Amino acid sequence: MATREFMSGDPTRGVVLPAAGAGVEDARITPRHRKVMVAATLGTIVEWTDWLVYTTFASVIAQHFFPSRDPLTSLLATLAVFAVGFVARPIGGAVLGAYADRYGRKKGLTLSILLMAGASLVIGLCPTYTEIGVLAPIVLVAARLVQGFSAGGEFGSASAFLAETAPPSKRAFFASWQWFAINAGVLLSTILGYLTVSVTNDAELSSWGWRVGFIAAAALGVVTLWIRRAVAESTLFEEHRAADAAPRRNPIRVVLFDRPGVALRVVGISMAGNLLNYIWMVNYPNHAHALAGVPLRDGLLAAIIAITISLPLIPFVAKLADRYGRKPILLTFSIGSMLWAYPSFALLQPGLTMVQLTLLQTVAMILLTGYAAASAAVMSEQFPAAVRVTGIGLPYAISVTLFGGTAPYIVTWLAGSGNGSLVWVYLAFICLVSTLTYATMRETKGTELV
Repeated sequence: MATREFMSGDPTRGVVLPAAGAGVEDARITPRHRKVMVAATLGTIVEWTDWLVYTTFASVIAQHFFPSRDPLTSLLATLAVFAVGFVARPIGGAVLGAYADRYGRKKGLTLSILLMAGASLVIGLCPTYTEIGVLAPIVLVAARLVQGFSAGGEFGSASAFLAETAPPSKRAFFASWQWFAINAGVLLSTILGYLTVSVTNDAELSSWGWRVGFIAAAALGVVTLWIRRAVAESTLFEEHRAADAAPRRNPIRVVLFDRPGVALRVVGISMAGNLLNYIWMVNYPNHAHALAGVPLRDGLLAAIIAITISLPLIPFVAKLADRYGRKPILLTFSIGSMLWAYPSFALLQPGLTMVQLTLLQTVAMILLTGYAAASAAVMSEQFPAAVRVTGIGLPYAISVTLFGGTAPYIVTWLAGSGNGSLVWVYLAFICLVSTLTYATMRETKGTELV
């Protein structure tokens, strides 16, 4: 039977009651729905483009902000700054999540895109070490911390905004556009990197080319800020705020101390998806370059093709999640990914062609569509409106930090220590944990949000 959680008195406690069925009128997609989808997804595209374009130009940034006689030392310092951004993500998930739970999803989304676009512009315009000395890396670290803080708050706010706006029978479809936007942001950052490398020579890339992606993403952020300010607030949030006359408890405290089991469930729901997104979607071209000798340009092109093929499948699979349930889709993703973990790395051998690499990555991306289609809706269905953004954003950001942010380093460490063949074991184990999470959680299809 479809269920909903009915809040009475303390907004963190509830009982399960039958949910009202959605009518035909309720299932219509209106112009307001489309405006919300555009505002939420466009901002996330910009956020992820800003977040990942840094890795695309890491080797060039290293020369300008961390000069050293040893290029590897410079690169490691640059990658360490990338890791610093992940440290700020759980803080952003908690602080911006609580802000959106108290003052509205729209305000949370507006603040996150403002912070991300501003930090990207700072990186794009920042003078180099030779021009301002040690102040240059300090500014770079500060900007990456702001980007990590912003990215930590974006996912929860956008997911809750989409889920709360959606007709109940189309919630997975609506929420899936959040992951469509994330993947599109990865695609756009990859395209920016590919085009910049293709149209500039080494001198131009070092002089000004690396700045283009940051400045372009900041400009897109201004457009998104204007769009987000024009959309209406989530009706469900407005109803909750109007009905809640009593002082509200701190959402961070509620999530961590009143609902720790649910927060851990969100970590379990997201851990395999976060790990595999960074392994298969973001870092796979570098793995193919290092393990199979595939030219990096070919690896980037293979990634562009694979992600492009998978993007239109996400909303289609989400419709299946709305029709047949979230659990079957998520279990298909996790079990399929567990089985694909071994061949996805075992087949990265010298002599691998770009066509073969494209096929390998396309299979991985198709498997990931199951996670992209259902995960945001499932996370949104775990919490009431009073703590929904924090409940999604904080444990999700912790999961990203633990499993996404560490992924390239763990893979590199295993390969460097002569245990590269064990990478698939790590991937399969994390997929197994998520599989157990999906198998034991209750089905939330048909749940009414409160």
